[in-house]
Amino acid sequence: MVSTAPSEVNAAKPRLLDEVRAHTGVKHLSLRTEQTYVGWIKRYIYFHGKHHPKDMGAAEVEAFLSYLATDRQVSSGTKNQALSALPFLYKEVLQVDLPWLDDVVRAKPSRHLPVVLSRQEVERLMAALEGRHALMARLLYGTGMRLMECVRLRVKDVDFDRHEITVRQGNGGKDRMAPLPAGGVSYL
Repeated sequence: MVSTAPSEVNAAKPRLLDEVRAHTGVKHLSLRTEQTYVGWIKRYIYFHGKHHPKDMGAAEVEAFLSYLATDRQVSSGTKNQALSALPFLYKEVLQVDLPWLDDVVRAKPSRHLPVVLSRQEVERLMAALEGRHALMARLLYGTGMRLMECVRLRVKDVDFDRHEITVRQGNGGKDRMAPLPAGGVSYL
């Protein structure tokens, strides 16, 4: 009979958060989504005294979400982020079917009007920026790209003849085209 050392047993079984990261990669979720999910799952585990999520259920999830809403008074968007991470943990990573999770009500967004800069404020902001930061800000503003899409942009992705930018591996791991802003040539 061969005995295995405890360190060998632990090395064979991946840690929970490493499994979460692996599953977000398989689902082609963005790095930011992965980081957000891992953060919320950590908070959930720490909130319940480092108990493993397999040992918890509906009462613990509801207690955590209630804590966020009442004690922490987080925004509806923040609560919904947590509410997206926890079903991902249970359904995708732990492969535990939790029908009660479908009945959890998502927080309704607040009815506040968004703060929007005027055209003059945008012009002053763009004038205050220089170099790489100015170029990135103008691209973000003019194309609607996400920050990480802009960071990953390469020279070969900009087509001046067709006035298009190829956004590679965008949301959901898909490529898409974004129009080059009308004044794009002047600041590129």
